[in-house]
Amino acid sequence: MKVAFLTLGCRVNQYETEAMTEKFIKSGYEITLPTEYADVYVINTCTVTNVGDRKSRQMISKVKKINNDAIIAVVGCYSQVAPEEVSKIEGVDVVLGTKNKGDVVQYVQRVIEDKKQVVEVNDVLQNKVFEKLNIEDYQDKTRAFLKIQDGCNKFCSYCLIPYARGGVCSKEPETVLEEVEKLAHHGFKEIILSGIHTASYGVDLEGEWNLIRLIEEINKVNGIERIRIGSLDPTFFTAEVISKLCKIEKLCPHFHLSLQSGSDKTLERMNRKYTSLQYKTSTEKLRKYFKDVSITTDIIVGFPFETEEEFNETFSFLKEIKLTKTHIFKYSPRTGTKAAEMENQVDGNIKEARSKVLIELSDKNEKEFMNRFVNKKLTVLFEQKVKGKENIYEGYTANYIKVLANSKDDITSKIINTKLIKVEEDYILGEIDE
Repeated sequence: MKVAFLTLGCRVNQYETEAMTEKFIKSGYEITLPTEYADVYVINTCTVTNVGDRKSRQMISKVKKINNDAIIAVVGCYSQVAPEEVSKIEGVDVVLGTKNKGDVVQYVQRVIEDKKQVVEVNDVLQNKVFEKLNIEDYQDKTRAFLKIQDGCNKFCSYCLIPYARGGVCSKEPETVLEEVEKLAHHGFKEIILSGIHTASYGVDLEGEWNLIRLIEEINKVNGIERIRIGSLDPTFFTAEVISKLCKIEKLCPHFHLSLQSGSDKTLERMNRKYTSLQYKTSTEKLRKYFKDVSITTDIIVGFPFETEEEFNETFSFLKEIKLTKTHIFKYSPRTGTKAAEMENQVDGNIKEARSKVLIELSDKNEKEFMNRFVNKKLTVLFEQKVKGKENIYEGYTANYIKVLANSKDDITSKIINTKLIKVEEDYILGEIDE
């Protein structure tokens, strides 16, 4: 039988899809593309925005047209927060939340045998145990996402994730390190530590485990040459934390610090636990201790009550601190959150206009950042050959600049000293140092 996967959302979802893929392979299934005919389609959903919900429903409709008799399993955050809604969508056979993904093959088999819909969604707010959903044999051999943490205790006023993922759960450090050893054995050079709130790793574990100590231990693993960290809260970067991080030689100088707004009034309504000044201080510390550091962020425009003055504060703040790249999201009300009940919801046209302004600023900042490295040499981990271009390979610097370079040899999965020549749209042309 053939199975195909469609994945929306974050790196945690990508990791979990990879793990589910492995489960199906071990059960004798053949993996195929989501655009091709399959007996089973697994849709791993996201519910951060209304767009995620809509895309999930569109995916269900599309695969149903490819094979009307296929078994469709809808799993993840959308299923977790709206199981009844998902179960009523025509063609859906299996509904799983953010837990039990490791048993997805058994649930599919149950549908095959009993010809009845299966809905298995547990109360994640009561769950305090990290689900054992590991990966043994990655398909890609260059970079690997490694899920080390799940859940969030922050309860931002716009966010459903604590209700979709539950409270903080950390993967046991021994298990993490075993996975890292396996990744190194399989030839991986880089790992990306991922989680829903990665900075909270270890708060639920016994002993003195935290994210810093975990990274220090991973740094000792032979074969792994680069370590990246997923999105982090700006308050994580205290002077003590940064003084330890800058001594970890394999840690990449690339950090994603979630901001959401440059206005303190907006941040307060969002229930974010920091100010714009605290955020700025964190960026200054990182730039002081990490050479060539790249700092990226997320911004929500059009949050309820966001005035023109508050938006201008965000614009001015981003213009001042000049981050490498800013991901812009238009605020989307999520039923069940405090923000959705707030008055003064911002008009959609205003959100669109503000979004364009910030995207333009982000593009400008990104080009300026990349131009700083023209005619300089940086190491690049080349990941793959570019489709449709002969002898052209694509990879990333340690500070996450995309580089394209020519090579007659296969340089996939190799870290090579590369001279950066010219900035193009979203990458730099490089010349390999022979």
